[in-house]
This record gives sequence, C-alpha cells and structure tokens, in this order.
Amino acid sequence: MSRHRIAVIAGDGIGQEVMPAAIGCLDLLADLHGLDFDWRHLDWGSDYYRAHGRMLPVDGLDVLAEHDAIFLGAVGVPDIPDVETLWGLLIPIRRRFEQYVNLRPVKTLPGVRSPLADAGPIDLVVVRENNEGEYSEIGGRMNRGLAEELAVQESVFTRRGVERVARYAARLAAGRSGRLTSATKSNGIVHTMPFWDEVVREVLADFTDVELRSELIDALAASLVLHPGRYDVIVASNLFGDILSDLAGAITGSIGSAPSANLNPERRHPSMFEPVHGSAPDIAGQGVANPIGQIWSGAMMLDALGHPAAARHLVAAFEATLAQGVRTRDLGGDASTTAFAETVRRNIEEQADEHAGTGNGSES
Repeated sequence: MSRHRIAVIAGDGIGQEVMPAAIGCLDLLADLHGLDFDWRHLDWGSDYYRAHGRMLPVDGLDVLAEHDAIFLGAVGVPDIPDVETLWGLLIPIRRRFEQYVNLRPVKTLPGVRSPLADAGPIDLVVVRENNEGEYSEIGGRMNRGLAEELAVQESVFTRRGVERVARYAARLAAGRSGRLTSATKSNGIVHTMPFWDEVVREVLADFTDVELRSELIDALAASLVLHPGRYDVIVASNLFGDILSDLAGAITGSIGSAPSANLNPERRHPSMFEPVHGSAPDIAGQGVANPIGQIWSGAMMLDALGHPAAARHLVAAFEATLAQGVRTRDLGGDASTTAFAETVRRNIEEQADEHAGTGNGSES
C-alpha cells in the first residue's frame, strides 16, 4: 500500500465546500487502488488572518515541507485585501517549494456547452511560469497621497527561470501533438519579452520533434476564442499564463471546472494542487459550488504522486457524472455540490472493475 501525507488547506469561501467533496472521492479511490492518504487539515486562511494577523503560522512553510503534497481549496474574502491573502499564503508556498510550473489543462467536458457559438472539441494545456516574471516583489510606491504619487513594479525574467519552464513545456508537447505556442509581447515590451523569445527558441532547438509558434498575447487571446482547436500546449509568463488559462477555462463552459497543479518537477519539494476558481464569496455557503475543479486537481495530484491509473479513474468518474446529466448551476444544472460528489463516488464504484489491474506505476 502506498501512503502519502497530504496537507489540506480548504481556505475560504467555497473552498470549505468543494474540499470535502473532493476528499470523499479520493478516499474511495484510495480503497480501490491500494492507497493510503494521511490528510492533515490546516485551518489557515482568512479566519486565521483575522485571529493572528497572518495567513499561516510563522513555521507554516516548514510544516508543509513535511508533506508529500499540498491540497488547496481557495483563499480570499471581501474584507481582506487580496494582496494580503495571496502574498500571505499562496505565493510564498509556490516560491519556497520552487513550484515553477503552473500546469492548467483545459478540455471540453461531456454535456457541458461552450459559450462559443461554434466551438469544436477543445483539449489544450497552459504551462505558466510560476515563480517570477510580472509577479515580482521588486518595486514600491512613494509620495503616497500626493499629486506626484507613483508606483513602480519590476518584472523579473531570468535565463534559468525561462529555460526550465520552456523545457517542461517542450517535453509535454513532444508527448502530445508536437505543437507548442509561446505567448509573447515582444513588439511592445522591449526588454523582457524579446529575452523570453530568445531563451524559448534556444531551448526548443533541442526538441526537433516540436514545432514552436510564437504569438503576441493580444492576438493569441483573440485566436483562442475564435479558433481554440488550433492550440495544444501554450507556454507563457506568470501574468500571461494566468490570464490565458482563465480565458481557456471559461470557453469550455465554466472556470469552476478548471484544475491546476503547482509543480516542483524535480520533486525536491511538495507540489500543490488547487482549482483555478477563487473563493466565490457570492455563492459561498449555498451548497451550489462546482467541485470539478477541486476533484480534477485531486486527479492531477494522484498522477504527480505516481498513480496515473487512479487519476484516470477519477477523471472518468466525473466525466461520466456529467454525461449522465448531473451538473451544478454554473454548468446549467441544478445539482448541489454534495449531490454531484455523491454521483462521482457512485461512478467510481461502478467503474472499479474497468480500472482495476491497470497499474499505478509512474508514467513517463
């Protein structure tokens, strides 16, 4: 039996609702696939901030380092600035554990209508650089409150940072269609973006089986809406990847279904898995949140921990649930969060024989 210690931070808003839904599915899978999850629930987030003035304890990152993975729900509430909630929890985790790849798969799901009038099947992955770029800590403000007030925010792109995310994306593309699109804005951002382009091209020179196409971010955003089927793997900077993955998730039907993985590919540190959606305070507590983003992120966690068969089983179960017409409100249905998760668990059990004996070893 494979045993994994998982740190759980349900966080705020609908994170408190979608997290137990996902864990219930993962526990059932564990029984069927010979796994043992040692969940450690941590009450960090905005309530902790209100009580202690910080989003996590002083030794919080050291606590997380003791685990094999981190399972995160959502953070953010209206009464605390986002700069406190994100920079107090999410971003320090990504940087302390060198989670430099933010992997965000996007695909058409059974029975879920795209808002696009004529959308064919969509199946792409956004590989977002997750540790530097536009989300740097370098800069500041001065002359606050005066007419001369100014703010400076520096973007930071290092050769190492661009090389490693480009290499990850190239390897991923080589195992898929062999097509890689790089998001840029080198016609307007005169230093960092030409540097990004140069380093990406240098890395891709080692991948003769991958076709690289570089597209300006504004044209790419428009093309992603008009012709989403053209894209397979997209590699982008921190900011561009954040925006493109939200857009891509929306055109498949709902950002509530979108998963993500914050990966330390070398596995020197724990990786973190979280849905793309936020804490959605407008619907929190109503029991209507879509748990697919959290459940799918759990499947990505299974895969990263070396259990691809269990991951496929979980994805097949929630896809079967959608195909059966069970959908939450954001997908045009009326199922509650718990009702959707219950149907996923039932499908997990019904598909057990189909997914038994397929192996749980790591895949290349």
